Amino acid sequence: MFTGIIETLGTIADSRREGSSIVLSVEPDRKDFTVTIGGSVAVDGACLTLESQTGNRMRFSAVAETLDRTTLGSIRTGRRVNLERAALVDGRLDGHLVYGHVDGVGSIQRDREMNGSLMRTISVPKELSRFMAYKGSVSIDGISLTIAQCDVTSITISFIPHTLSATTMVHKRPGDPVNIECDIIARYLHRLLQKGGTAGPTANLSLQALMERVGF
Repeated sequence: MFTGIIETLGTIADSRREGSSIVLSVEPDRKDFTVTIGGSVAVDGACLTLESQTGNRMRFSAVAETLDRTTLGSIRTGRRVNLERAALVDGRLDGHLVYGHVDGVGSIQRDREMNGSLMRTISVPKELSRFMAYKGSVSIDGISLTIAQCDVTSITISFIPHTLSATTMVHKRPGDPVNIECDIIARYLHRLLQKGGTAGPTANLSLQALMERVGF
């Protein structure tokens, strides 16, 4: 489990196919970014297991399911990625609960400046839009973010300068793909209101409508 607070950036030093998987070598910018072999690291929001390490170079494998659901399927040497180690149980939760289980891929639609912040609109796959809500949480490329606006096809995030400079978002442009993980609380709330998991009358409601129905 993660918090969505990016600890450091890294660079893809090497990537190669091995059967249906891709083996990645990542070099973190921080020399003190240490992980025990077998430990979890969120790479652009996708939870991967550290298999080996040589010097500052970390080696991971991304299996077919991960490649199908994330941007790691099109990973290239030299790409910059967000990195976060698994959260400690006794640590601070400055972001929100992020599992590292990416739900789908969206793309940046447009950017505009507003009062010193960057308002970035990101397309959301139709099947995920019901889990998005105004002022709700979402993980984009592993970053814990708050939704400033949302509709049936997109969400808009207000990026402050610090978040831009501390993550790969500073390098992203309209048209670039991004990993999206829905808020787990939104998922459970939606499930709860489906009458025990069956496709009841609330099955196709958005999270915003569900919250309004239960009095949020």
